[in-house]
Amino acid sequence: MSYTALVTGASSGIGLELAKIHAEKGGDLILVARNEAALNELKQQLEESHGISATVIALDLSQPNAAQNLYQQTQSLGLLVDILINNAGFGGHGLFYQRDLKDEQAMMQVNMVTLTELTHLFLLGMIERRHGKILNVSSTASFMPGPLQAVYYATKAYVTSFSQAIAEEVHDHNISVTALCPGTVNTNFVKAGHLEGVDAWKNAKTPRSVAECGYRAMERGELVAFNETGLKFLLNWIIPFLPRQQILKISRKFMEKRD
Repeated sequence: MSYTALVTGASSGIGLELAKIHAEKGGDLILVARNEAALNELKQQLEESHGISATVIALDLSQPNAAQNLYQQTQSLGLLVDILINNAGFGGHGLFYQRDLKDEQAMMQVNMVTLTELTHLFLLGMIERRHGKILNVSSTASFMPGPLQAVYYATKAYVTSFSQAIAEEVHDHNISVTALCPGTVNTNFVKAGHLEGVDAWKNAKTPRSVAECGYRAMERGELVAFNETGLKFLLNWIIPFLPRQQILKISRKFMEKRD
């Protein structure tokens, strides 16, 4: 049986690699992002290479009605979603009071609201069929406050918390929910979030390695997945015991740009 995975933000980065991994395993895909040309190119590549079926839905997930629109399109096409991969998301650098409020609102819409709505809409079918998997791409940023990326860090804290709570609620329905919490990743996240010059991205990991970590964790039904053992130890065994003011200073320094 070929399970169908819906992947948001599938045109680049971690989302693109997650789509490739699923296709390599023989699974069908619903590819979602704003860049329709990139999605169609990916669709052709994956169908020719792996003999799977891929459906393209070009959509801006920052729009308030995006989740309902996406769900209705899958319904009208008769597509069942066995695996939901909420990968779409973006950040933004700078002092909160100096950033454009509309950019912050769009970030909250994509990173939290649309993710939540998609989870609710597709989870209903999974519960009815008594099987399904959800992978929410979060971040190690979710484990602390983030000066200079205040809203982004807060949205990811929501994703990690939400994912674990839902996982407990649906466990008895043969459904798993996994939060993937990578460190820095070498994607267009840096350019889109105006993070050029931030030292944190010097040792960024490849999107493929992060996607492989997340997909494996999803298959095993893990609650939270880290792609770096060192980060897992730091966040679980050191950060929780530091004074809060010290955590804030460390977090801010991590995000400061070089002069």
